[in-house]
Amino acid sequence: MGIVGESGCGKTTLGRLIVRLIKPSAGAVRYEGKDIVGLQGSELKNFRKRAQIVFQSPFLSLNPTFKVFDTLAEPMLYHRIVTSKEAAQEKVIQLLSFVGLGEEFLNRYPHELSGGQMQRIAIARALSVESEFLVFDEPTSSLDVSAQAQILNLIKSLKKSLDLTYVFISHNLSVVSNVCRRVAVMYCGKLVEVSNTNEFFSDPKHPYSQILLSSILTPESDVRGRERLLPKGEPPSQVNPPSGCRFHPRCPFVMPICSERDPTLTSLSSTRSVACFLYPEVLTASS
Repeated sequence: MGIVGESGCGKTTLGRLIVRLIKPSAGAVRYEGKDIVGLQGSELKNFRKRAQIVFQSPFLSLNPTFKVFDTLAEPMLYHRIVTSKEAAQEKVIQLLSFVGLGEEFLNRYPHELSGGQMQRIAIARALSVESEFLVFDEPTSSLDVSAQAQILNLIKSLKKSLDLTYVFISHNLSVVSNVCRRVAVMYCGKLVEVSNTNEFFSDPKHPYSQILLSSILTPESDVRGRERLLPKGEPPSQVNPPSGCRFHPRCPFVMPICSERDPTLTSLSSTRSVACFLYPEVLTASS
């Protein structure tokens, strides 16, 4: 699942909520049907073993005083996957192999690695506790183009070989189209559209989604030929959002009802949901 939207819309906050790095002020976060917000002690520790996050900047997320071996062995020791550093050696080497690195990296510090190599170590650390669910928070945005492609190929190959589930947070729609099977669009702290990737890129429903896609620079004729939409004004304050639909002050299709009522995210089909009064289903659900 890809989470997209402009900077400041709440993508990273959502990712941190999902893995319980922060607690929501209201509502629930359900993992396999169980609300993780109230987990404590051994239950929370077990959840953290199953769900991990890869942060945007490996320069900041890796401990500069830890060698690569210690970075990967410490989570294993904490969760008792191994009982000693000696026992961790083989597993650490295996993890390095998974992410395309060799044994020669074991005794290197982060400052001795390139940006792409550091992000590979960050991914290996997330996998070190045998996790099954990962949140990637813009994992390629701090890397050069060549390293971005390598990390994206690694993410796709690991998904297949380890049968992992991802939430992939990004503002780069081209990356999302390459990595994700489903897309969720955020605006000012709310989801406004959820769709299969192919449907989203061929026929976006929400006006904000249409604006996002029209901003892509591409030589492909189907996108280039689409009418270019531009939002009005500036993004609203998340502290004091507009009444009704939060996008209405900037929407090119705004109607009187948009400032009066908040549209409910409503299913238009078995694979797509949208929150916009342009669709009768949403009007009925929001009444």
